Amino acid sequence: MSINIRPLTQTDKADWRCLWTAYLEFYEASVEEEVYNTTFERLLSEDHPAQNAFLAVENGKPVGLVHFIYHPHNWRLEDVCYLQDLYADPDQRSKGVGRKLIEAVYAAADARGCPSVYWLTQDFNSQARKLYDRIGTLTPFIKYSR
Repeated sequence: MSINIRPLTQTDKADWRCLWTAYLEFYEASVEEEVYNTTFERLLSEDHPAQNAFLAVENGKPVGLVHFIYHPHNWRLEDVCYLQDLYADPDQRSKGVGRKLIEAVYAAADARGCPSVYWLTQDFNSQARKLYDRIGTLTPFIKYSR
């Protein structure tokens, strides 16, 4: 399988939206039209350099996406990188798409001087956690939200 990882471009909007919608549906979530449009523009805007996205492409067709955000951290001088959304088309799972997307984020963070990349997943996401357990370190933190 030949998967190419590349930055999101303006011409990717329809494919990106399809992939991100599938990701949101997996987590039983949805967003308003304004959020789709604003997020896409932020991911491409020079005015929002902290927000970024890559697509995984096979034979010219996007088959996965990752969104990642750089932000300051009070315990470090350098920014850290939050890998917010990761999705691979179900037909592409267990074929290396997720690993390649995460490794691309690792490389981008390294190039930017970020010593840390972190992400969250739900405890029942067992298929993804098999990958995460191989390429990341499970932490004991529990997430709370308002």
